Amino acid sequence: MGLQSEGQLIWGIVFGAIGFGFALYGKRQKSIVPLAAGIGLMGIPYFIANVYALIVAGVVLMAVPYFIRL
Repeated sequence: MGLQSEGQLIWGIVFGAIGFGFALYGKRQKSIVPLAAGIGLMGIPYFIANVYALIVAGVVLMAVPYFIRL
């Protein structure tokens, strides 16, 4: 799997940084939902090659901790 566009790289970095923040917050607060969302955000750029699908998946994963509170 090669890099298809610069957009994929940029969105991967953005979602990775946001995911790192979510994971750090989830670990410190001992909350599983932000931790899992953060790990997911850091991992999706490796598995999704389409830029538009990457953006949709990233936005959905960023919204998950807002709607699911455990």
